[in-house]
Amino acid sequence: MKKVELQVAAIQNGTVIDHIPSDKIFQIINLLNLHDVHSPVTIGLNLKSEAMGTKGIVKIADKYFTDAELQQLAVVCQHLTLCVIRDYEIVEKKGIELPRELVGIVRCSNPKCITNNEPMRTRFRVLGPQLKCHYCNNEVALDEVKLL
Repeated sequence: MKKVELQVAAIQNGTVIDHIPSDKIFQIINLLNLHDVHSPVTIGLNLKSEAMGTKGIVKIADKYFTDAELQQLAVVCQHLTLCVIRDYEIVEKKGIELPRELVGIVRCSNPKCITNNEPMRTRFRVLGPQLKCHYCNNEVALDEVKLL
C-alpha cells in the first residue's frame, strides 16, 4: 500500500470544506465569519489537486454549520465538498447547492434599489446563472455579484 502524507493535518471533530478554488478561499473565510470562531481553523491554499490543478481547503475544529450557512458558500463556488468529521472519521460528505433565494448575502447593483438606500437586508431569487432582486427586479449574473 502506498503511503500518502497529509498536506493539512486531520481534525478530530468539526467541518472540512474541500475543493475550494484557490482564488476563492478568502471569500469563503469571510462568508463563514471564521475570524469570529474560537476553535482552531486550518487553511490550506494552493494544494495539489488532480481535478483542479490547485485547490484550497478549510478545516474548522469543533464547529458545524447549518445548511443555510453553507448554502451561502454556493454563491462563491458551486462545486465545494463538505465533510462532517467525528472522531477523525467522515460521517457525512456532500456537495453544497445554491438555494432558491439569497437573503443578506449579495449587494444589489442597482444604486436606486431600496436595499442600497435604507437599512434592510437584500433578497434575491436564483434563476439559474442569474439573480433577480426581490425589490427592484434588477438582474445580475451570478459570477458578477458583489458580496455584502
